[in-house]
Amino acid sequence: MACLTQQFVGLKCPPISTTRLVNPSNYHHQIKQKPRIVVQAAAVVANAQTRERLKLKEMFEDAYERCRTTPMEGVAFTVDDFHSALEKYDFDSEVGTKVKGTVFSVDANGALVDITAKSSAYLPLREASLHTIRHVEEAGIFPGLREEFVVVGENEADDSLVLSLRSIQYDLAWERCRQLQAEDVVIKGKVVGANKGGVVALVEGLRGFVPFSQISTKSTAEELLEKELPLKFVEVDEEQSRLVLSNRKAMADSQAQLGIGSVVLGTVQSLKPYGAFIDIGGINGLLHVSQISHDRVSDIATVLQPGDTLKVMILSHDRERGRVSLSTKKLEPTPGDMIRNPKLVFEKAEEMAQTFRQRIAQAEAMARADMLRFQPESGLTLNSDGILGPLTSELPEDGLDLSEIPPADDL
Repeated sequence: MACLTQQFVGLKCPPISTTRLVNPSNYHHQIKQKPRIVVQAAAVVANAQTRERLKLKEMFEDAYERCRTTPMEGVAFTVDDFHSALEKYDFDSEVGTKVKGTVFSVDANGALVDITAKSSAYLPLREASLHTIRHVEEAGIFPGLREEFVVVGENEADDSLVLSLRSIQYDLAWERCRQLQAEDVVIKGKVVGANKGGVVALVEGLRGFVPFSQISTKSTAEELLEKELPLKFVEVDEEQSRLVLSNRKAMADSQAQLGIGSVVLGTVQSLKPYGAFIDIGGINGLLHVSQISHDRVSDIATVLQPGDTLKVMILSHDRERGRVSLSTKKLEPTPGDMIRNPKLVFEKAEEMAQTFRQRIAQAEAMARADMLRFQPESGLTLNSDGILGPLTSELPEDGLDLSEIPPADDL
C-alpha cells in the first residue's frame, strides 16, 4: 500500500473547467429555446420549396408560351427536315414500286439487299438478270453494289420484300429494240430454238421469231441452232409480246455493201475439195482453190482450217443467186506468200487491193474508150492522159474510116 500511495502522490490532474459544468438554470433555458429553432428551420425550408415551385411554374409557362407563339425558334431540325427523313426511311412497298438498295450479302440462291426498311429485302436468282445465270455474281451483283430495284412481291414468312432487276432490264430491252428498229440497223441474234414456222433468236435478251421465209440460207433449223444470224427488226410490239425479225433484210443490206475489190474480214466455215467457204458478216462466200495463191495448192487443209480468221477480197457478187466469189491470191505481194507467209498477205491486203482496183479502173476506162471510138455521136473520148472528155483532134468528129480495115476472115 505504501508503494501505491507514493505512486499516486506523484500524479497531477488538470483542473476541472467550469465551462464544462452545466448550469441548471441555463440548461432549462436551452430546452425552452429548442422548439423555436425547429420551427424557424421548417419555415426556411418551406419558403425555399415555394420559391422553387414558382420558378418551375414560370419556366413551364414560358415554355408553353414559346411553343404556342414561336414553336420552331432555336430548333435546327425543321419540319421540312422531318418530312425528308420520313421520305428517306419510309417508302411505298406496293408491287411495281422502284426502290434504291445496297447489296450486303450474296449466296447461291440470290442476294440480300438493304433498302432502309424494317427488314432486309431479297433478290432471288431468277430475278437477278434477264439472261439465264447460275449465280448472281455472273450478273455483276456483289456486296456493296448500289442499284435500283423494283418490288415484285412480299415474303409472308418474315414480311420481307422480294425485289427484281429482271423486270427493269426487260423494259429497257424492249425500249432498245424499238430504238434499233427506228434506226434500221443490222444486229446479231443467236438461234436458241426452232418450231415448224421458223427459228427463235435471242436479241437484247429477248426471244424473237425469225420465219423461215425471212431466212436467206437453205439451212435447216437444226443446222442453224447455236449460230448467230444478222437480223433486222420487222415488228416490235411489247404489249403483244411480239418480236419478229428478218435475216433476208439484213443480208440485203450487207450484200449492197460488198463492192468488187473490197477487202473484208471472214472466218473459215468449212473446207471442200474445190475450195473453202468463208463467212463474211453472215454471207457465205467461196474461196476457190485456184484463188488461194499464185502457187499451186494441192491440199487446202495445209493452208486453211475451219475457224481461221483471214482477209479476203471480193472478186464477184451474184446478188440474184446469192453467190460471192473471194480471193486471197490477188492480195499476195509476191506469188506464193499465202502459203509461205499469210501474215504478210493480211498486213498488205488493203494496199494490194487498192492496186487491184486501180488496174480494174484502168481496164474499164480503156474498154469504154474503145467503145466510144466506134460511137462518135456520144461526143466523148479518152485523151492522152487517160481521162474521159470531149472529142479532140485526136479523134475526128466524123469518126474513124473503117474502109481500110480488112474483113475478119482475112485476119
